Formats: sequence, C-alpha cells, structure tokens
Amino acid sequence: MSDIVNLKQFKKQKARKEREDIAQQNRVTFGRTLAQKQFDKAQTEKANRFLDQNKLEKNDQDDQTS
Repeated sequence: MSDIVNLKQFKKQKARKEREDIAQQNRVTFGRTLAQKQFDKAQTEKANRFLDQNKLEKNDQDDQTS
C-alpha cells in the first residue's frame, strides 16, 4: 500500500517550489554581483565629485556694472 498524502501539504510544497524556482530565475536575470554594485557606486560617486568640483557659482558682484 502507498502512504497517505495530505493534499493541502502537497499543494503548499509545490507552491513553495514554484516560488523558489521563480526567485532563482529572477536572481540570475536581475541580480548583480557585489563587485558590480561597488563599481557602479564608485562610478556614481566619482561623477558627482567631478560635477561638484567643476560647478560654476553665480557671483552677484561680478554681474553688476556701475
């Protein structure tokens, strides 16, 4: 004879397995490695520093001609 299977538990296990498969697929599709994240963060910070250092400030005294 075969074992008695609780269908409710079987459905839950099947749903968990499907969610885990989808999550794994999303990690492969959308995930980035730690090195990639750090590289992107460094590039962004470098660009922001460059923009801040080269920002032209408006000086009201130079604009007045009297």
